[in-house]
Amino acid sequence: MAWLWSSADVSTVGKGSFGNELAIPPLAEPSRVKADGTKVFDLEMRAGEKEFRPGQRTKTWGFNGDYLGPTLRAERGDKVEVRVRNTLDEPSTVHWHGMHLPARMDGGPHQMVRPGGTWTPSWKIDQPAATLWYHPHPHGRTERHVQRGLAGMFLLDDEKSSALPLPKKYGVDDLPVIVQDVKFDGARFDHGRGMMQDVGFLGDRTMVNGTLDPHREVRDELVRLRLLNASTARTYSFGFDDNRRYTQIATDGGRLERPVRTERLQLSPGERAEIVVRMRAGERTSLRSFPQDNYGDAWNTRFGGGDDSFDILQLRAAATLRPSPELPQKLDELEVPDGSDAVRARHFDLKRSGINDRKMAMDRIDETVTRGTTETWTVRNTNGMPHNFHVHDVQFRVLEVNGKTPPPQLRGPKDTVFLPHGTTMKLALSFEGPADPDTPYMYHCHLLYHEDEGMMGQFAVVEKGRRAGQPDAGGAGGAGGGQDAHAGH
Repeated sequence: MAWLWSSADVSTVGKGSFGNELAIPPLAEPSRVKADGTKVFDLEMRAGEKEFRPGQRTKTWGFNGDYLGPTLRAERGDKVEVRVRNTLDEPSTVHWHGMHLPARMDGGPHQMVRPGGTWTPSWKIDQPAATLWYHPHPHGRTERHVQRGLAGMFLLDDEKSSALPLPKKYGVDDLPVIVQDVKFDGARFDHGRGMMQDVGFLGDRTMVNGTLDPHREVRDELVRLRLLNASTARTYSFGFDDNRRYTQIATDGGRLERPVRTERLQLSPGERAEIVVRMRAGERTSLRSFPQDNYGDAWNTRFGGGDDSFDILQLRAAATLRPSPELPQKLDELEVPDGSDAVRARHFDLKRSGINDRKMAMDRIDETVTRGTTETWTVRNTNGMPHNFHVHDVQFRVLEVNGKTPPPQLRGPKDTVFLPHGTTMKLALSFEGPADPDTPYMYHCHLLYHEDEGMMGQFAVVEKGRRAGQPDAGGAGGAGGGQDAHAGH
């Protein structure tokens, strides 16, 4: 036990050279624009190989390439269609994490795409500018599919975001930062869990946008980092090696009302945040994940990754920097409910045995909500280990954390929240529809090992006075045999 304890924490601080140029996922261009203005994007799930380290070719999965996928981008009001083709040898899905859209387009476990099949969801973008992402969601296999490399960003813009004086040149002063922890066994990915790692897989190093030991040269005074925790179990506490303060401008689902100055920002799997860091000509600073002290007891902290630290990304400022405008003092009015008009309260206990002591069942609707109403959901973790909680389709407001006003970092639109042991959160959610009694959305722990084990439930949105139907138990709504399955608006 002494050996296990002493060897359980991991640190890469000071051990790398930041010798690799950070890859920037390409912006996907629509393959065509329909007569009604619908932008059509193509995503193909592929198996491939990538040389993360010289001379070592690792078998991977990716969208339109060997690892990860392109960045999709659309504006509020756009109509989009995504043709998803599965060329893998097993079924999978594509879930639009953080997106408000009809349940049939959500890409959860009921929208499976079989090998050789195509699934074509379409919807209208109707939410504020935000950093969202897409990833697989097959019931019982999500962790493995994400670990292999199936993930990408989906950026939303709106008129307000375009008008604000924020860094917005993609790949220049506005950088996607997709953070994953990995472990290698020779050239192979090692996805095994270590002893006592009840949270799930914890890697011994990190990469950003599929790049190990990355650096990025920047040429602007202000740099916007769109942080995405795409790891399957690891929670990060982001800061910089020199402890400089930086500015958070957005949470999962969009901008904060006002910028927040901070030195640390904790993000659990699935969470996103946008931060802006000020650079000085010629300097270098490194994004780092620091040890965390809120995992519960010392045992869970040590074996759940709370004691670990990582050097993640080095920013190298050019000798001369382009001046950047000062950040605005006010960013946006929040479009998430405050709970004052809630018509119902629900409670969710997070346990490894299942949410509210029930394991996920594909053919069971756990909760039925009425379209056009607001509810409060109280989520509690007394399970002795970290969990988090993600709700499909909606962005919610955190009303309380352990009975108190949430910290500023949690006051924006959220779809995923971290709940260490001993934490209770009260959330306000509005369900705008459309109603679909037979096709559910998910709520679940986004520590994907826990999700795969059954820490997930289903809710259906129905019209007032209606009851939920019976979802398909096998997720047969996807396409197979090379046939196109088109999901309309």
